[in-house]
Amino acid sequence: MKKISIICPHPEGVAPGQRLKYEQYFSNWRENGWQVDVHPFQSYRFWKIAQNGNILEKVFWTLVGYFHRIIFLFQLRNYDVAYIFLWVTPFGPPFFEWLYCKLARKVIFDIDDLVFLGHASKANSWVSKLKGKNKPIYLMKKANHIITCTPYLDNFVRPHNKNTTDISSTIQTDKYQIVNSYSNSEKLILGWSGSHSTAKYLFLIKDVLIELHKTHPFKLLVMGTNNLEIAGLDITCVNWSEEVEISTIQRFDIGLYPLPDELWVHGKSGLKALQYMACGIPTVATKVGDAIQRVITDKEDGFLVYSQEEWLTALKNLIENPELRNSMGQKARQKVVKYYSIDANKNKYLEILNSVASH
Repeated sequence: MKKISIICPHPEGVAPGQRLKYEQYFSNWRENGWQVDVHPFQSYRFWKIAQNGNILEKVFWTLVGYFHRIIFLFQLRNYDVAYIFLWVTPFGPPFFEWLYCKLARKVIFDIDDLVFLGHASKANSWVSKLKGKNKPIYLMKKANHIITCTPYLDNFVRPHNKNTTDISSTIQTDKYQIVNSYSNSEKLILGWSGSHSTAKYLFLIKDVLIELHKTHPFKLLVMGTNNLEIAGLDITCVNWSEEVEISTIQRFDIGLYPLPDELWVHGKSGLKALQYMACGIPTVATKVGDAIQRVITDKEDGFLVYSQEEWLTALKNLIENPELRNSMGQKARQKVVKYYSIDANKNKYLEILNSVASH
């Protein structure tokens, strides 16, 4: 049995960037002869207090994370492959990345964001200044293989390392199912899923939603924050948990995916849109970045819009036409199953793992 160590920021099963990327394939890897051991930087306790905890407690658990990274140096050679997601440690120069690449037999580097740009929310801007922006570049150069998630990111990596594969975030389509009746018998639900730090992107279309509500009353269902208000709108907020994630998305009639026109967006794989689409939810998304343009085919399985007027027109069209929602939702589901499901991508991961381990 071959052995792989997963070197990742967050504990297993909690972070969407990990859950809906490589973590979904662990059972398949194990079925195909791999022992998979996960070594996160954060403990579950650290994960829970990371957003709102006491600064001293965060510092303590950060030091614990560094201690565990040092201890694991003495175990790296026991594994055929070290699978590093984003970074080994969060701060400073790529010292630990250098150590891990030196000691590991083989390294696969998985990057799903333009983390080297140092993008962060205003609340965490001071932390961003401490983060090691050069770590991903170093790992791109030293890893035996790179896994990316967007065409833009893949093209960025290639000058540093020719051994790269673009694999989008993927969906467990056996769990995500269509339950929508595509009916206008009740007030429709426009839905958005994200986190407390990304909820600000809904305000990019605040004026659109307020104007839309004047002629087409709707409910706005927001998952990922418990405190979002826009005057004049009927908003329900739901805290995210894995237990309610799919059932909440299934309540949507139309999915919203607004994003700013900024460079870091080009590293986004369109994950939220894929979740909506897997449930047969027609999605309206900002046309920014090449990833979303391969996920959604405009006016076929969703809408790609840019201006406020385009947002308003697309939403009105979907609200007024249940048949259109049905048609787009069914096509969206079919696309996810064909291109963005676990079954469609599991062999790509296995081929990379087996190839890296055997060379």
